[in-house]
Order: sequence, then C-alpha cells, then structure tokens
Amino acid sequence: MEVLSSRVICHTDRLGELRSFYEAVLGLRIYREYGVRTGEVSGVVYFLGGGFLEIPESPQASPPVPLWLQVPDVNAEEARLDAAGVQIVQRARRMPWGLIELWINDPRGNELRIIEVPADHPLRRRAPAENR
Repeated sequence: MEVLSSRVICHTDRLGELRSFYEAVLGLRIYREYGVRTGEVSGVVYFLGGGFLEIPESPQASPPVPLWLQVPDVNAEEARLDAAGVQIVQRARRMPWGLIELWINDPRGNELRIIEVPADHPLRRRAPAENR
C-alpha cells in the first residue's frame, strides 16, 4: 500500500466554535474550505504536519477522537495555550515512555496530546539498515 496522504475527520454540530479554537487558539493553517458556493462554509480542512484534520458540519457529531500533535517545544506551547485561556488537562511532563506530553481538549471534547520528542528518545535515532 502506498499512502499519499491521510486525514482525521471529526464531524461537528459546532463548526464555528471549533474553527475559532483550531485557527485562533492553536493557529492551524487552512488547507481548504468547502460548501463556499452556497455562501456558507460547511467544512474546513487543516494542515496537520504530514496529514490533515477535516471538520465538516453535521447535525450529528462523531464521537470524540484523540489527536497526537508533535511540536518542537512543548513548554513554549503550554505557555502560549495558558495565556490563551485553554484549559490544560495535564501539564507538560516526561512520560514513562520518554515523550514529553501536554494534554488539552478542544471545545468538542477531542483529546489533543501535544508531544515533544526529546533529543535522547529512540524515535530520534534511525535504525541501522539491517534492522529495517
């Protein structure tokens, strides 16, 4: 299988509220909007590193999903999100598996795990060719 792209889709009945959170608070950039021809945006797709987050408006919201977002500096993001009034579920800390994680929720209840991979973590090292 050759995967060219990927996305997470979170249906919501509160598109405006989630747009405010993902655009104004998190600062995600828009990949595309749709439904614009009707005069009203009915969905938006954001860049998420190597994938996308799509949020279509729907009368029935899908169950909350966890999102894993890797950033270069978790502490800087924690300070920025604190200043923006975002409720922190778990402060940034190094987990037993070695990643530094900050946990927040979006207004709809999706769990966002903001992750930093420390320089000494195995994810930073590439396996030798014979092990791949």
